[in-house]
Amino acid sequence: MSLQPKGLPEIPAQTVAVARAAFPRGTLAMRLRDRLAEVFVDEPFTAAFGRRGAPGLSPAVLSLVTVLQFTENLTGICP
Repeated sequence: MSLQPKGLPEIPAQTVAVARAAFPRGTLAMRLRDRLAEVFVDEPFTAAFGRRGAPGLSPAVLSLVTVLQFTENLTGICP
């Protein structure tokens, strides 16, 4: 498995405009992504992946999904 560092995907401008119009103060998920985007990068993980093989899933995206699942209590972990 290999890793081609990409980071979080860009959000289309029209999607951003609609989301901001619908939620002027943002949502928890929007604020998390906006504020933590620089934390969720792939470069620190490149050494853990091989140079050849099928591309693996982005650790940055997987990390953000895990955080969002936790904030919505979708992890199955009960407090």
